[in-house]
Amino acid sequence: MKFVTYRSGTESRLAVVDGDAIVDINRAVPEVPADVRAALAAGIDLVAAARRALDAAGVERLPLAGVALAPVVPEPGKTVCLGLNYYDHAAESGREKPVYPWFFLRGTTSLLAHGEASPRPRVSEKFDYEAELAVVIGKRARHVGREEALDYVFGYACFNDISVRDYQKRTPQWTIGKNFDRTGALGPVLVSADDLPAGGVGLRIQSRLNGQVMQDANTKDMIWDVAETIALLTECLTLEPGDVIAMGTPAGVGQSRTPPVWMKAGDTIEVEIEGVGLLRNTIEDEQP
Repeated sequence: MKFVTYRSGTESRLAVVDGDAIVDINRAVPEVPADVRAALAAGIDLVAAARRALDAAGVERLPLAGVALAPVVPEPGKTVCLGLNYYDHAAESGREKPVYPWFFLRGTTSLLAHGEASPRPRVSEKFDYEAELAVVIGKRARHVGREEALDYVFGYACFNDISVRDYQKRTPQWTIGKNFDRTGALGPVLVSADDLPAGGVGLRIQSRLNGQVMQDANTKDMIWDVAETIALLTECLTLEPGDVIAMGTPAGVGQSRTPPVWMKAGDTIEVEIEGVGLLRNTIEDEQP
């Protein structure tokens, strides 16, 4: 099942995808919260609710192409990101395999929807792309073993961890270069876990800049897979419904090319993951 969050006035509302259209789940099944995070926190079986919404008599279908999308989880409690989680990306960055994941966090103001423009900041030209698989947590998880970890995943989406490289390198923690406004693209759809291989393993992942393939890899090449990542995180913290984990990027990023390739105003960057979707954003210069 595929879900989107779309904008309706000042609201962000959860809908299920039905071909080229969407159905607002809350309007068809009013007991389901209109917000994906609230719905998951309430313990709603969203796949079952989506089926009910699709079968509801007289339900309105909106053309998917005619709605403005929001990030599939507009306001995650936290977005946890992994650095250097593909063997080839670690190598191109001049590092050996880390002995523990390089975790960092993104704030909500850094998130961006499919189809929106990401502003290249006035303070830097080193604006880079990173194609990633995003995991959306479906229920509260603490001290979860690897064997049961995937039971806590609701679904998967595409993520572009757009990075301001010179600011990223100003500190060893990376956080500042990963939290510029509207640089973490999340979407366009959220695919329920039952529609994909367990742990999102074995999926082709690409980024394309102005149509040129820049990254081309497979999620099986991740150093830490989804289950192990959840197990490691929940040793330390509680993952809550609607939390997002961005699973790192493969080789081919702009900073590692000779000469480096930086995104600029007018560019189009795409992230495509097999079975998950195609996330597209344009680049514009930040306005004063």
